[in-house]
Amino acid sequence: MSDAVDAIIGQWVAERPDLEEHLWPVHVLGRLQRLGRVLDKEFKSFAAKRGLELGEVDVLITLQRSGPPYELSAGALLKAAMVTSGAITNRIDRMEAKGLVERVRDGVDRRTVNIRLTEGGHEVAREYMGAHLANEARMLREFSREECEQVGNSLRKLLEQFGDTSIG
Repeated sequence: MSDAVDAIIGQWVAERPDLEEHLWPVHVLGRLQRLGRVLDKEFKSFAAKRGLELGEVDVLITLQRSGPPYELSAGALLKAAMVTSGAITNRIDRMEAKGLVERVRDGVDRRTVNIRLTEGGHEVAREYMGAHLANEARMLREFSREECEQVGNSLRKLLEQFGDTSIG
């Protein structure tokens, strides 16, 4: 069985046989790049079927996994989401209008505004995460748990090489 990356490599070998020995990184990185696009499309579709944008899901599950009181400063959310401050503000505005989050002043420093999950936001996050994990299991149905762990370990090593070792 072959995929689009095999075809691309084949084209390069035909066009530039001198590069054949140097194309080995494309087997991994080319597939990761294509897989990233496929997964992004899949996850956006999954979120849209639930009336959410992927960025909103990011905020919901980030707040949910942060634990009680299920709130973070806008700055902490900004760091976790890796988007511009304008983008996070727009995202929070939309989510507040949907009743998923609320802005609350910090009890110690009133200048700080925290973003907190509402009860409705908790419900959406809980339902979403369960369905999301079931969807991910469906997407990986051709792999055993051991195979997934092997791939995960290899990907962790690659992320570590690039210094991506923390959440925010």
